[in-house]
Amino acid sequence: MLSFGFTIKPDMAPARVVALTRQAEAAGFTYGWIFDSHVLWLEPYPLLTMMALNTSRMRLGTCVTNPAVRDPTVTASLLATLNVISGGRMDLGIGRGDSSRRVLGKKPTTLADLADAVERIRRLAEGAPADYEGEQIRLEWASGKLPVWIAGYGPKALRLAGQIADGVILQFADPHLITWCLGFVREGAAAAGRDPSTIRIMAAAPVWVSDDLATAREHVRWFPALVSNHVVDLISRYDPAELPPELTGYVRDRQGYDYHHHAEVGSSNAQFVGDEVVDKFCIVGPVEEHKRRLQELASLGVHQFNIYLMSGDEEATLDVYRREIVPALAPPVAARNGKARERQPARRRR
Repeated sequence: MLSFGFTIKPDMAPARVVALTRQAEAAGFTYGWIFDSHVLWLEPYPLLTMMALNTSRMRLGTCVTNPAVRDPTVTASLLATLNVISGGRMDLGIGRGDSSRRVLGKKPTTLADLADAVERIRRLAEGAPADYEGEQIRLEWASGKLPVWIAGYGPKALRLAGQIADGVILQFADPHLITWCLGFVREGAAAAGRDPSTIRIMAAAPVWVSDDLATAREHVRWFPALVSNHVVDLISRYDPAELPPELTGYVRDRQGYDYHHHAEVGSSNAQFVGDEVVDKFCIVGPVEEHKRRLQELASLGVHQFNIYLMSGDEEATLDVYRREIVPALAPPVAARNGKARERQPARRRR
């Protein structure tokens, strides 16, 4: 069984962020995430506060932040405060950094910086002491737990996630690539003496429910272009023989990437992305195809499917998932929540 989450790109009015969050919780979604790119879009933490105040069960967090955009003590304090506000419903999604670093003319952080930040943020947000530049500091008022999800693509980042994270974020819905990634997560867990089955696995990707595949693909083609930024970074740091061609082959004709049109439907950033890649990385097609793909992901060990809810017509996407998909695949509590809503024929896009 899958749990369902959604991620918002905060380029919309705060009131709509709240409305979508409330709609998603009513639809049986159990996780609500938000992008963190403070120059391109609205600051995520005030929006997470609004999301927390307008939900009662959903877990919330960044998908993803990074170690450098804010001092780790600030991130820890923000999330600890939000844990107080939300009744302990916060998670940390974190990676090395992409758009929030690139628009400042900076590179992603190192994995060593990422590991240090995870340790400090987790300890401080949970009320434990942590070393900070030679000083022992503590948020005396903080308490509870802060699950940490690490986003990564390369073997080293994935092994690190297996060593220290509560969950791993995989940004695609391609079964072959997810299987490849999970091998490194399990290696990292084994090296750290951890049981790999305790690590939660998230697949994150946009979706479009429609019988019109051509239209569906155009709504989500931006996503493999976004992923290509990480792929290009991997190619610069690894022997190509270490990486699967399904991940690296599609970027050969990539001409560049304009971060000012990051995660944007219809952007010229996606001109090089072919239909086959769209179909593998995203989930498009009629309801039954979504169910099939999601069942396949669950069979591989994916625990949460996180819809990148930014491809247009977001309310309708949540609605069709509430009516036809979440009840069929989610754990019983979420499924009952979805079924309790008014039953009407799904509004499918044609």
